[in-house]
Amino acid sequence: MDTSNLIQTVLIYALPVLFAITIHEAAHGYVARYLGDNTAYMMGRVTLNPIKHIDPLGTILMPLMLYFATSGAFLFGYAKPVPVNFGQLRRPKRDMVWVALAGPVSNFIQAILWAAAFTVLVGTGVSERFFVEMCRAGVTVNLVMWAFNLFPLPPLDGGRVLVGLLPWKQAHLVSRIEPYGFFIVMALVLIGIVGTWWLRPLMTAGYAALGLLLTPLNLLFR
Repeated sequence: MDTSNLIQTVLIYALPVLFAITIHEAAHGYVARYLGDNTAYMMGRVTLNPIKHIDPLGTILMPLMLYFATSGAFLFGYAKPVPVNFGQLRRPKRDMVWVALAGPVSNFIQAILWAAAFTVLVGTGVSERFFVEMCRAGVTVNLVMWAFNLFPLPPLDGGRVLVGLLPWKQAHLVSRIEPYGFFIVMALVLIGIVGTWWLRPLMTAGYAALGLLLTPLNLLFR
């Protein structure tokens, strides 16, 4: 493996990844606080300080091990989850949906901003590969986080949205999956179901939405 290419790739992705996970987790805590639960705020997790959200295993060690083990073909990682006491929310079942959606929505907004920065750089003739590739990485990282976290299985955000939307009986049955949800999702990822039937369609839709939203900005540089 080319060490110089590895170092360059790490540097290109480092800032987008840190922003993506930090803002994602802080968004959960901020919306939870707004809706009545101060747990994350009291623990200092409603912050843009990335150190508060980094999980040494999930954010650093696991992605690096997978990168080396698969030569960059498969990457996965996670941040330290923001604690939310859903019982303290003003309307727990409804507000759970908004708290869960806050993270993926923050990632989609970041994808828009990185795509806008890419458009401006290219449109103004900036050809510095490092910054252009960082903008590309920012779009990709945030769209992957947006799509992956919306997968409708607890403990992912999409699973919590599903629990909040279903009737009580069905919601209770789905919530019982949560202790095993991580392993189920990983199995579905490894056999290709999540990538083929979930990530790929949502990523395609996400890129199409970005293109539509940035049409006015693209027209400025024609």
